[in-house]
Amino acid sequence: MSSSTTTTVVVLDNGGGQIKAGFGGERDPTSIVPNCTARTPSSKKPLLPNQLLSPSEDLTSAVIRRPFDRGHLINPDLQSTIWSHIFTSLLHVTPSQSSLLLTEPLFTLPSIQRSTDEIIFEEFNFKSLFVSDSPSLVHLYEASRRPYDVVSKAQCSVVVDVGFSFTHAAPVVQNFTVNYGVKRMDLGGKALTNYLKELVSYRSVNVMDETFLIDDVKEKLCFVSSDVARDLRIARRRGSDNHFRCTYVLPDGITHTKGYIKDPIEAQRYLTLSEDGEFPQSEDTDEADRTEATNKPSERSKVDLMKNEFSLSNERFLVPEMIFRPADLGMNQAGLAECIVRAVNSCHPYLHPVLYESIILTGGSTLFPGFAKRLESDLRPLVPDVYKVKITTQEDPILGVWRGGSLLASSPDFDAMCVMKAEYEEHGSARCRRRFFH
Repeated sequence: MSSSTTTTVVVLDNGGGQIKAGFGGERDPTSIVPNCTARTPSSKKPLLPNQLLSPSEDLTSAVIRRPFDRGHLINPDLQSTIWSHIFTSLLHVTPSQSSLLLTEPLFTLPSIQRSTDEIIFEEFNFKSLFVSDSPSLVHLYEASRRPYDVVSKAQCSVVVDVGFSFTHAAPVVQNFTVNYGVKRMDLGGKALTNYLKELVSYRSVNVMDETFLIDDVKEKLCFVSSDVARDLRIARRRGSDNHFRCTYVLPDGITHTKGYIKDPIEAQRYLTLSEDGEFPQSEDTDEADRTEATNKPSERSKVDLMKNEFSLSNERFLVPEMIFRPADLGMNQAGLAECIVRAVNSCHPYLHPVLYESIILTGGSTLFPGFAKRLESDLRPLVPDVYKVKITTQEDPILGVWRGGSLLASSPDFDAMCVMKAEYEEHGSARCRRRFFH
């Protein structure tokens, strides 16, 4: 939406890990930045979100401050600072002449809602506000994108949002999230990164303070196993027979400020494995010999002493495995497949067949290779045979919520759905919030 129209609608998908910010009616957000600030050992003041994305910025041992913890806004002042930076420096908007569509986690406490409203209306002076939850926006976007699909025809779906702080399986009916049917797992991208930090620190080199680095390792090298028992056997093999082993090089702060995969082809080898865990044809012996050489004790100790790289093997699939089988890690929680079944079962039995046929995956952690395939194989035995199971991953799981918000913000009914600043000043936060069906 251009600034020449009467009101600009700012769409803010305010995730715990990343903020996606842009304008209603556009396909993609203007900015995608981390929802945090960070102070590096060399900097006197904290780096703002877009500075954290600079390729030249060395984020080694950066101390991170986040406004969100476990899915709840715990530091409104920090969130306000980050928003201010986004509105003025990245979007170049005047809040007093703009409306805001904001996403908020499901079941946000009234006290947090109140402080959010204060920031939006009293600090930034936005003209009007609409607050939405992620599942309904994902459903709206998918229904509009595929008008002849079950999601659109039946007007219901199960949105599985594997976010930064938590995972939700949320039934959506007629564009409204069925609150009593939502099932939550206290597991998300942050927990996976922390688990990978622990595994690498225990086995190779201490990376407990390297959040940005390990995030990069996780996103580039982790995948979801379709057969954990088989893959654990492969990971125990020595030398080139371990098809999962790969090396990640740490930044040295001089020649490169970011970490990188030493041999990208080696890191992708697992994709060509057959069902029995072998390659379709014999490997090139030169590569095998080279991999064998780095596994000799003398070579290994040299690498360890240098501390400039580390190897990954079974960590690559054990980390995402948390989402599917948290009980294996001592967490008293159901896995994702069971979570979906519980969400569906809390709805009317007439809806069960269409809900199982319209499962939508969104959120950054659904980008792990093999995610949807594994979820379907876990889910199928739990679902009655007469029902079809269909799982769809969004074309871009990170932007799906924002795109739904952009679509809603450009609809002709949007202004009528918003709470105006004058209404907020007259009735207060609690009265205004009733309009958002939370």
